[in-house]
Amino acid sequence: MQIPSEEECYRLIYEIGMMEHIAAHSVRVCQVAVLLTDHLNASGYDLNRDMIQASALLHDITKTRSFETGENHALTGCQFLSGLGYAEVGDIVRQHVRLDVYGASEMPAEAEIVNYADKRVLHDQVASLQQRLAYIMEKYGTRPEYHERIRYTWQKTGELENKLFSMVPFSPQEVAGLISPQAFSASLSAYRAVCDGKRYIYCPPA
Repeated sequence: MQIPSEEECYRLIYEIGMMEHIAAHSVRVCQVAVLLTDHLNASGYDLNRDMIQASALLHDITKTRSFETGENHALTGCQFLSGLGYAEVGDIVRQHVRLDVYGASEMPAEAEIVNYADKRVLHDQVASLQQRLAYIMEKYGTRPEYHERIRYTWQKTGELENKLFSMVPFSPQEVAGLISPQAFSASLSAYRAVCDGKRYIYCPPA
């Protein structure tokens, strides 16, 4: 099993030309995922922290180009990472929009953590599932077939949320307050330091 380091993830993000706001989103998703992972592992579970960290950082690795190509970025992200030798990370990335199976086990799984964390981040801010759903429905829910699929996914994500938070000592509403703003800035600075010394000014989307 090969897992890219945090620095290698940042290098891949930079080299593929990811939009800056998507990179910031990915960093925030990683923070949510790692927060959950650390608390779950402290409660006696055995999640692969490095795998979750890398998968969360890279979950949108092909999203920027998908705006032009129309490709399924979950699938092509998996293919891209598998081609680099990161098959296990790629498989989690493939499931970040929709899990292969919901509720397959009472035990938490790495793919569930990354999938859920992505649903909790709107742009670069932690949001509730309801806030994220409203945004997704506005952006993608105009076609009836997408509308039903999105509703189903969010229903299952709500069940996943109940499962995960029955295992940790805090509620979904407390997640944002448990993530340090300084840690977010430090992660973005680490990313920028990998980008060949180029200067970046992050402008969050309106």
